[in-house]
Amino acid sequence: MAKPISLLITCEHGGNRIPPRYRPLFRGFEALLQTHRGFDPGALTMARELAKAFKAPLFVSTVSRLLVDLNRSIGHPRLYSEATRTASKEVRREILEAHYLPYRSQAEAHIAGEVTKGRRVIHISSHSFTPVLDGEVRKAGIGLLYDPARAGELDLCRQWQAALNELAPDLGVRRNYPYRGSSDGFTAWLRKRFAEKDYAGIELEINQQLVAARSRAWRELRRQVRAALKQALIALANER
Repeated sequence: MAKPISLLITCEHGGNRIPPRYRPLFRGFEALLQTHRGFDPGALTMARELAKAFKAPLFVSTVSRLLVDLNRSIGHPRLYSEATRTASKEVRREILEAHYLPYRSQAEAHIAGEVTKGRRVIHISSHSFTPVLDGEVRKAGIGLLYDPARAGELDLCRQWQAALNELAPDLGVRRNYPYRGSSDGFTAWLRKRFAEKDYAGIELEINQQLVAARSRAWRELRRQVRAALKQALIALANER
């Protein structure tokens, strides 16, 4: 008998807030906080609407990734940014314990609790990407990142992509683009903690070119993403 599904929504790069205690570290980096390096525009709005639509638990952070990147593993060279990596070991550890460890521990504890109840967690991590990076134009409206070695993640992304292609044929939906889903990240780390039968982690990446405050097209895109995910989940349930 197939396990019931429990949906979880997270957003690791939801804002560019710097707690007052650490603002002196960012003197000279104020402009950087407003760029894609500081946060993922649109990702928090998308995460909140997904959680509301599916009545799913939501874990978000509005602290800038330039303080500490919640989507990087401890030891990764980009865990801390150029503004924080030169801080003392004590300050970096303080940041880790105040912001990084609580966020990741709470999400992991939630997943563990759902697994204990006999449920399979589908985790959608909401992100967005800059349309041009290092002179390269990213040719996609949406990316769905997953580990191709996990059949459940592959199936969900195929279904989600197919549904989005029907609803928005001109959008341009690609799988494992502009990054590989198996690269270092929160979902990749959680895969090491939970078996495939218990956990599936998908990173939703939206091109920031499509994100515009109060834009009708941006609202419609969010509706399409939600509707396509609903179709994908129904299709997967019918296959089991």
